[in-house]
Amino acid sequence: MKNNRFDRRAFLKSAVAGSAAAATVSLPRPAEAQPAAPLPASQGSPAPANTYAYLNSDEAAFVEALVDHMVPADEYSPKGTDLGLNIYIDRALAGGWGKGERLYMQGPWKRGTPNQGYQLPLTPAALYRSGIKATNTHCLKTYGKSFDALNEQQREEVLVGLSTAKITFPDGLPVRTFWGTVYQTVMEGMFSDPIYGGNRNKAGWKLIGFPGAIAVHRENVEKYRDKPFPNDPVGIADMS
Repeated sequence: MKNNRFDRRAFLKSAVAGSAAAATVSLPRPAEAQPAAPLPASQGSPAPANTYAYLNSDEAAFVEALVDHMVPADEYSPKGTDLGLNIYIDRALAGGWGKGERLYMQGPWKRGTPNQGYQLPLTPAALYRSGIKATNTHCLKTYGKSFDALNEQQREEVLVGLSTAKITFPDGLPVRTFWGTVYQTVMEGMFSDPIYGGNRNKAGWKLIGFPGAIAVHRENVEKYRDKPFPNDPVGIADMS
């Protein structure tokens, strides 16, 4: 955050340092290497067939606009949708992580402290869906159009509002928890192994000089300290 503006590259820099300070809750990380079977979309119009496994068309438009704003095309990388960040998020929401398979989901549902972790009765997928709907409701009330139809400055204002919790959701949905989950999934889509749908062509790894899924890399740590690593990153698919 610089001058109260949402720095779309700042979150990439924080990833290099291993930081996820923008997230106030830590959820089990998604690990859905293969697309899950399509799930019914409960709100909005249906998504085009064989495009998204979980997101409906309204939600897909939101996520596409979100990732393209947070990761714009520039001299460092392609834009978020060209990197597959939207695909990563959709697969994560459609799979076991989105369904909350590794979360305790039997209550009681009391507001906890940040160090107690995720405390909502919603699965991560349901949280994402509810948060997108609430954010679009805010956008319609404030700007007269949904998030995906906003201009760049308006999108930035919305993301600043979410990240600082200056935007509140009328149904009591915790804004910080929603934003933390969004931030986490965008970050993971940028830097996870490409088999999960994001980090297309290993662009995220190349951006930070990460060598990839190399089992033993210790001989190069000193050799290339503070120097660009000369070889292309290696992904899981490259070793199969």
